[in-house]
Amino acid sequence: MTEPMIPLSIAVLTVSDTRTEETDRSGQALVERLERTGHLLGDKRIVRDDIYQIRAVVAAWIADPDIQVVLTTGGTGFTGRDSTPEAVSVLMDKRIEGFGELFRHLSWQEIGSSTVQSRCLAGLANGTVIFCLPGSTGACRTAWDGILAEQLDSRHKPCNFANLVIPERGQHE
Repeated sequence: MTEPMIPLSIAVLTVSDTRTEETDRSGQALVERLERTGHLLGDKRIVRDDIYQIRAVVAAWIADPDIQVVLTTGGTGFTGRDSTPEAVSVLMDKRIEGFGELFRHLSWQEIGSSTVQSRCLAGLANGTVIFCLPGSTGACRTAWDGILAEQLDSRHKPCNFANLVIPERGQHE
């Protein structure tokens, strides 16, 4: 008998100087995927690629007991305004080193050596798991389909991040 998946409350932040709700394909792709798999959209926002605006939104979500997962999209490259890693990494209690490595491995199959320009990262902060994804819609699909769908599913064995952020569990099952 299969146990039911425990839905998580997930917040989505798009980091962009140009996108609006109407043109935010990457944020929308994440929202569609999380809702399709049974999770709940806890909040969704768009902020400019500004280290302090990004940090303020993510810090507020980390402090909010109703948000269990934060997904950011955008600002992970090497252009002058890309500042998501600098904004978010200082908020993390623990880094999930393998996330960036696995993402770049999956991405290599799609875009080849260009994947080295992704500074995606993940970590835990105050009982919240945070994943910072590149801004392309394809990269968001790759991350969700190849990593996040399983790791945010409380039934995935042998371990998953869902069981670390579900209050009554707080550990791997």
